[in-house]
Amino acid sequence: MLADDPSLTVRWSELNQDTQALLDQQQLRQPLRVIVDSQNRVTPQHRLIDQPGETWLMRHQPDQQHWPERVSQIAVPLREQQLDLVAMMMLLGQRQVNSVWVEAGASLAGALLQAGLVDELIVYLAPKLLGDQGRGLCQLPGLDRLADAPGLIFRDVRQVGEDLRLTLTPQ
Repeated sequence: MLADDPSLTVRWSELNQDTQALLDQQQLRQPLRVIVDSQNRVTPQHRLIDQPGETWLMRHQPDQQHWPERVSQIAVPLREQQLDLVAMMMLLGQRQVNSVWVEAGASLAGALLQAGLVDELIVYLAPKLLGDQGRGLCQLPGLDRLADAPGLIFRDVRQVGEDLRLTLTPQ
């Protein structure tokens, strides 16, 4: 997230014409952005802070920087020196967030899987080979044997442009 500096918004101008015809640009509602920021590395200078819509920074301790009104810092307890992801999901539920779409790196993705917090995975597979130095999908510490690997069930496989979109659920 820090390297990409994404905006994490719906950009009406980039939607296809059929979708634009169904959705008035003035009525476009931006998604709630929930950022897991255990080390308080997101700053008011990051692009997503200036975007329309709310942003919630999930942190162990809020910082004292000046944040726009639409940005909230939410305290999440620690578990084994990391944000307690189960507690974080419970906090989201208490705030009426019942569905979460996660875009994550390998560490967070693996931690969510290991905590049993994933109902569905949507994985895009590009027709490219990155070799053995490519970034992994998820880190699963302690996984030493194939027999211990979490099982998944294919729910949908379809081609999207040149890529494949795999929809999977944990067994």
